[in-house]
Amino acid sequence: MAKEEYPLSNFTEKIIGAAFQVHNRLGQGFQEKVYENALVEELHTNGLRVEQQKPLVVMYGGKPVGDFIADLLIEGSVLVELKANKTIDRSHENQLLNYLKSSGIEVGLLINFGESVQIRRKIFTPTK
Repeated sequence: MAKEEYPLSNFTEKIIGAAFQVHNRLGQGFQEKVYENALVEELHTNGLRVEQQKPLVVMYGGKPVGDFIADLLIEGSVLVELKANKTIDRSHENQLLNYLKSSGIEVGLLINFGESVQIRRKIFTPTK
């Protein structure tokens, strides 16, 4: 899928650019929370509305069965899960996809602040 075909690419491109800006300024080796706070500052500078550590409910059969905390929710429509690991693991991608499925949010970004910034876009479109 070409970049311009991704849903909400106008927001995701700004988020990705901000993540690279944060990594360029801070480098590697900090805890995830440091990158999260810096990314929030960078996103605010770019004029985006950010909710940090956003509680979301997990629904099952139309009923709430639990909850989780999203690292960031941008403009109410892009869920961002942050990591500060050596590399992205398949379980991190599955975690983000499950968050999208359970929250009903369509677009998610997994951003890892390792040796370099690693990004995974995830799109969840519920079947009808």
